Amino acid sequence: MKKVILALAVFAFVLTSCGDSKKNEVKKEVETKVEEVKEAVKEIRDDATIAADQLTSGKALYTSKTCASCHALDKKLVGPSIQEIAKVYKEKNGNIVQYLKGNAAPIVDTDPGQVAIMKANLDSFVKDMSGDELQAVAAYMRAAIK
Repeated sequence: MKKVILALAVFAFVLTSCGDSKKNEVKKEVETKVEEVKEAVKEIRDDATIAADQLTSGKALYTSKTCASCHALDKKLVGPSIQEIAKVYKEKNGNIVQYLKGNAAPIVDTDPGQVAIMKANLDSFVKDMSGDELQAVAAYMRAAIK
């Protein structure tokens, strides 16, 4: 009987000591995963901050470059609304930045008179804008879609 109790005690000791080793492995794996999640959340926050900054910059540029004098948010003025432009570009998979750079044909208002007016405005107001600035304006316009 003493041998059986001794064998059970040794067996229990072996089980508990192996369990601690496994627990430590699992704990390290969990800690690694937690760190990965924290890093992913930080990247998401950084991306969200960049996106918010881009929208703020885009809105300021849109106003300062006088785009707003012809294009209102939700109604046609001289040209189509921002919402209309962004909607059509999204539906037709167009590239607003390429159009603003003069590298793509208009796809929203293709009336030759309107195109001539817009071309003149692009040549005078937009030509000195950087690619990042144009991306910010495009992001602001895309954000207007309801």
